[in-house]
Amino acid sequence: MNILISNTGSRGLLWWLAGMIVLVATACKKERDGNGPVITHVRNYAASPDDTLLTAVLPGQWVVLSGHRLQGALEVTFNGVPASIKNVMFSDTSAVVQVPGVIPFPAVAAENLNVIRYVTPQGMTTFSFNIVAPPPVITGVSNENAQTGDSVYVYGTNFFFTAQVTFAGVQIKDFVAAGDGTSVGFVLPPLSQSGQVKIETKSGADSTKYNVNDLATGMLCNFDNINPFDWGATLESNGADFPGGRGTYAVLKNDILAGGDGTWWGSQRSINTKEVQWVPRDSLTAPLDQYALKFEINVPAAWNGTTIYVIRNYSRDFVARYEPWLNASGATASYVTKGWRTVTIPFSGFRSNDGKGVSAADLTALLTNTGAGPVNIQTANFSAGPTATGLYAAIDNIRVVKIK
Repeated sequence: MNILISNTGSRGLLWWLAGMIVLVATACKKERDGNGPVITHVRNYAASPDDTLLTAVLPGQWVVLSGHRLQGALEVTFNGVPASIKNVMFSDTSAVVQVPGVIPFPAVAAENLNVIRYVTPQGMTTFSFNIVAPPPVITGVSNENAQTGDSVYVYGTNFFFTAQVTFAGVQIKDFVAAGDGTSVGFVLPPLSQSGQVKIETKSGADSTKYNVNDLATGMLCNFDNINPFDWGATLESNGADFPGGRGTYAVLKNDILAGGDGTWWGSQRSINTKEVQWVPRDSLTAPLDQYALKFEINVPAAWNGTTIYVIRNYSRDFVARYEPWLNASGATASYVTKGWRTVTIPFSGFRSNDGKGVSAADLTALLTNTGAGPVNIQTANFSAGPTATGLYAAIDNIRVVKIK
């Protein structure tokens, strides 16, 4: 039997088939979306009873994302910044993730603000959650004894939405904060006193434990009114190569050194003082890491290879090495300061085995029960090959300061 279908019937059938295809595709999409990840809440990553539900997280914080179908994450972002993914820490119902340590809050797009984004092969989900900038933390100052008109940088973390900067009691009116929150820079105005550095942001405030613009507190040798300098380097006060200094300073100088050259007693190879009181005797029971040795340095020409190291009383039981031309991977690059810069060496940085071993157990192990002794800042080439360059540097204001 022949079946005849009219043109009108054919068009109706085609529309019916198209509609069915759309319905099937929509159903498949819904089913596929239904297999995607879901975040229901965020917990603190800690043992019970500290694994509490959170209402906000900070950069660098470890958290547990709880929900469904979280296994196999391809990407997890906080405020649009990817977190490091270790799927061995993920299960179907939870994912242990560290919030990225640096989130450039001022640059976060509006659609990413306070959003956790979670992607798996099955789909993607977003979860609205408070991701807040933590309080600022100051880690250092480029030049603690800068002069009026010098460029100064305060270094640290979380300098986001900076509201106020104070240097030695003077409020800085014009400053520029780095986008990653790690520094604030400004031109130093005239100062009339010493004082702390303070950074205030929308999230809180932090201050240095020590004063800046301070040429007296803890000063061991400034080569001027406090001057136990004994021998070694030459002293200058108005050298054209080191402008912007504070009075007299010592100059270290050597050409390229052969491999293993440790003749620190050579011409201009060291700074050696008479006996000075590093730490008061009644403070020798304080924790070692409360103190640091500081000085200002100016290196106008390329420096690579010569090690500047600090010891006490000519003893190499504990050595603090200063090698800014050496990075963590062991590679080297020529270094210049572009003016005077403050060097901070925590007492925990004085180590055995020519500075490569362990720290002293306490202050008396480092300084004996007197807390006193000469300061020796000396130079050497600890490597087997020759240094890439010589060294030409000025050093001033050698001091011991409480940093905690």
